[in-house]
Amino acid sequence: MPEPLVEIRHLAKSYTRGGQVVPVLSDITLDIHPGDFTALMGPSGSGKTTLLNLIAGIDKPDAGVLRVEGVDIGALGERELADWRATHVGFIFQFYNLIPVLTAFENVELPLILTGLSRAERRERVELTLSVVGLADRMKHYPNELSGGQQQRVAIARAVVGDPTLIVADEPTGDLDRVSAADILAMMQRLNRELGKTIIMVTHDLNAAKAAKTIIHLEKGELLVPA
Repeated sequence: MPEPLVEIRHLAKSYTRGGQVVPVLSDITLDIHPGDFTALMGPSGSGKTTLLNLIAGIDKPDAGVLRVEGVDIGALGERELADWRATHVGFIFQFYNLIPVLTAFENVELPLILTGLSRAERRERVELTLSVVGLADRMKHYPNELSGGQQQRVAIARAVVGDPTLIVADEPTGDLDRVSAADILAMMQRLNRELGKTIIMVTHDLNAAKAAKTIIHLEKGELLVPA
């Protein structure tokens, strides 16, 4: 068994609302290995999105240890954490989060702008990535000229174009019809299987979760059944 890519030990997180401390995650211990495709499931308020945000470096734990590739991301400063996210994490959101005034090509190119790649290198990488997700003929289209499934393909291309260590997806099929959702899940399986991408996906949908290799259940902030 290889070393874990994501190593979580006794993780806890709470938020303060109206002067009260509300616990969200309690004593989470979990390993995710390179090449895993893991689905995080649970009812609303179970803490699954909070756990995803902690793994992605969007938020910090209150207690416990969270290492990604051996880096304790909870110990990083805000600037270090932002740099780490930009290099190591690709994000896929439920509502795509594409910039409407940019073409598909320009949206996918965005994560590469602050890298050391030349314009020609960026173009080559963006064109290749859009080809992988089946949108080579839609590079110059704006988001409002694309279907929901096509917009999510652009979002997936944006997530993987920088070759991140980890892809995190928050309800990536939640805004799609059944056919488009199946198409997106098949694409994520392909990224995992053929390109070896490690994916962590939050979903309410058991059918979507079945696309993953492993299903992790959370309830009331606690880990229930690693499948």
